This record gives sequence, C-alpha cells and structure tokens, in this order.
Amino acid sequence: MNKIWNNYPEIKDELKEVVALMKKYTKCKDKKIENSILELIESGGKLLRPAFVLIGSKFGDGDREKSVPTAAVIEMLHMATLVHDDIIDESKLRRGKPTVQSKYGKDYAVYIGDYLFCCCFKILATHSSLKALEIDSNAMTRICIGEVDQLNSRFSTKLSVKDYLSRIAGKTAELFSISLFLGAAECNAENKVSRELKNIGHNLGMAFQIIDDILDYEGNDESIKKSAANDLKQGIYTVPFIYAYRNNKNAFLEIMKKEFYTDEDVETIIDIVRENKGIEMAKELANKYIEKCFKGIDRLPENKYKKVLRELAEWILIRTY
Repeated sequence: MNKIWNNYPEIKDELKEVVALMKKYTKCKDKKIENSILELIESGGKLLRPAFVLIGSKFGDGDREKSVPTAAVIEMLHMATLVHDDIIDESKLRRGKPTVQSKYGKDYAVYIGDYLFCCCFKILATHSSLKALEIDSNAMTRICIGEVDQLNSRFSTKLSVKDYLSRIAGKTAELFSISLFLGAAECNAENKVSRELKNIGHNLGMAFQIIDDILDYEGNDESIKKSAANDLKQGIYTVPFIYAYRNNKNAFLEIMKKEFYTDEDVETIIDIVRENKGIEMAKELANKYIEKCFKGIDRLPENKYKKVLRELAEWILIRTY
C-alpha cells in the first residue's frame, strides 16, 4: 500500500478492509482470472478513489458497513476500465508491470475486465442502496461514453477545448466525483455537503487529467515522454496540443498530413506545442480547476477529514509541472 496512507492510519486500516473485500468477491473457479485480478489488486496502485469514498463517508455517519463496500466497488470499476483501456491502447506495461492483455492475451483481458464489472454489481446488490446502484450504473455509462468520444476523435482536426473537457469529464473526473459523493450520500451526509463533495471530486479529477496531459509534453522522465508518444501515435490530441494548434494551425499542417507518426515526428510535435504556448495555456486551465477544488474544500463543514482531503488534493495536484 502506498506510503502516503501511513500519515492517515484510520484511512489505511479501512483501505485494508477494502482490499480484503475485493479479494473475497473476485474469487473465481477459473484461477487464471482470479490470479490476474489478485495481481491487479496487489500491483501498487495508490487507492485514491476508494480513499475518497472513505473520506466522503466521514462527512456523514462514517458507517464502515456502507463505506467499505462502496469503496471496493469504485476501485474495481477503476481496475476494469484500466484493463479495457490497455487492450484498446495495446499497452505492454502499467505501473511498471506487464498489463493483463500483454500477459494473458486480449481475449482473456476482455473477460477479466467484464468479470470485474460483474463483481462490482455483486457487491452493490449485497451491500448498497438502490440509489448507489443507479449512480454507479450512470457513472459507468458516462465513463464508456468518454472512452467512445476519445476513440471517435482520433486524428481529427476538428479540435476544441470544449470537446476535450467533455471527454475527460467522463473518462477521468467521473470516478473522482462519484467517489466523494457516494461516500457521503451512502453515509447520510446532508445533501448540500454531498453535492459539494461531488463538485470537489469533479474539479480535482479534471485538474488531475489536465496535469497528466501537461506532464506528457513537459516531463523529464523517459516514461512520461513515452506516454505522450503513445497518445500522439494513436491520434489522441490532448489540451496542450489543442491550444497550440488553435494558436498556430500552420505549424502543424505538414506533420498532420502523415498517416502515422515516427518517434522523430513526436519530438517535432512536442517542440511545436511548446513553441506555441500549448503547455502554458494548459497550465492556466489546470489552475482554474485547482482553484475551484480548493474553494470547494474551504466550504465544507469543519471536521478533521476536511484537512485530510485538502492535504491529499495538494499531494495529487500541486505537482512539479
């Protein structure tokens, strides 16, 4: 478990319960599926989304019988989307380890992702309210639509910041948003507080994804540059690219005529994006969402988990970029 949770022992203890519940519900007579999911659970993820469920619950009655299963569902939903993302992207590694599809093949990876979705609904049916089931179903729909929108936008020259924001709202921000909201709502928090937490999660998730996309263009780590190359080679244009393209379309005309990009083309695109203020403008956009996130946290009622939420948001968002 990530060392960040050593600073928050109560959250760490509850996250251990979440992990135990996931292991319980993902048992399968097909041991290849069971073992592959066990590897995912133990792969070193930060467990941010289930932690947000638990933190959200502290603004209500903090009932672990409700918050722990909800947190498990959120993390397993996240895991399922990662498995399917890696199939689509043909990714070989995640968190420095072989992806499910590279280790077991694409067919098995599809079934493993599907099995995780089934496990989510088993937990919801046993432990959660009908309202939680409805919210999670709607969230899955929005996440799926976000992924489809990204697929449909590949190599498109009809680039807009609005479309990009709509895409990442479903693809990334949705899970952050429902994590905080469901944690609070399932544990009987006031409606006003639950809605505030939902907005905080949305703004945090939007900033998180924009910063990730900036790091793809600006990061020094070789693995970060490979992320940018992977997106560009698949025709996925994120917000630094979109801003730079909007600022100087002519700079991109020749290179965007190509049917695929070499490593040298990717380096050229990154240079063009930098030269045309794509990164600078993306940072300004990220900062707007960061500001909204922290203003929302300031409006929350006072309790010790308000401070925890602020510290975690700072850890996630105030990164070197």
